[in-house]
Amino acid sequence: MTRVAAIDCGTNSIRLLVADVRGDHKDDLVRDMRIVRLGQGVDRTGRLDPEALRRTLDACAEYAGTIADLGAERVRLCATSATRDASNAADFAAGVRDVLGVEPEVLSGDEEAALTYLGASRDLPGVEGPVLVADLGGGSTELVVGTDGTADQAVSLDVGSVRLTERHLADDPPTPAQVEACRVDVRDALLASGIDLSSVRTVVGVAGTVTTVAAGVLGLEGYDRDRIHHASLAFDDVRALCDDLVASSVARRRELPWLHPGRADVIGGGALVLRGLLDAVPASSGRLLVSESDILDGIAWTCA
Repeated sequence: MTRVAAIDCGTNSIRLLVADVRGDHKDDLVRDMRIVRLGQGVDRTGRLDPEALRRTLDACAEYAGTIADLGAERVRLCATSATRDASNAADFAAGVRDVLGVEPEVLSGDEEAALTYLGASRDLPGVEGPVLVADLGGGSTELVVGTDGTADQAVSLDVGSVRLTERHLADDPPTPAQVEACRVDVRDALLASGIDLSSVRTVVGVAGTVTTVAAGVLGLEGYDRDRIHHASLAFDDVRALCDDLVASSVARRRELPWLHPGRADVIGGGALVLRGLLDAVPASSGRLLVSESDILDGIAWTCA
């Protein structure tokens, strides 16, 4: 058995998983998530904002304490879209080395997609393939199509909840023209990706936008990981909630019991990515399978 600590540092959130891994078995000890918005302004400036960097490193310092208390033997921190795009990513790397004593890995889009697929597909119930695993993040969206646990195609798209919100959704609620600009961005990114979605029979969605929308479709009174994990949702129900979120003000979103307040201002952008994706896959898929296992679990599996 190996006790591992996996950290996923994304555009909107940073997450920690400490787990005991033995062969094909994993026991989760701690899962934690903080909204730090590391990617704040990166799409516009090309740089990490100093305050965003401070928030992220403060969270890393707290995670360092948890990791030490639990005695994790191996630690791996992977950073994704925001740090890929930032000209001052070296400042982030130096801060992580200082606080956690490990070298952060800035993943390429392909690496991010592969880890996402590993995490999401490892514990899937019996599903019909080919399977599309879609990771809707703050700065990018990773799509992986595979069969029998093997990834056949992978692509990273520069559309995500934070990126699209900052780029287009200036008003609260957004105007029809702003919403349409987002839809065009998502459609164009999918068309340019070269990924073949025509044969997809099962769509698996992971990460914060998807799990948040799932909580809403399920009508939960609060966030419930056990209810959300492997929930099967009708496309039409998901589309309807996505449309409602996009049309809502940030204040109204913050009143929803299942929506983390730190996602309220960007969930509209994420909902537009999710809706655009569902519109692009064959109608025969029909349902969205939601997974709470994602890139964070993929990182943990690779630590052992």
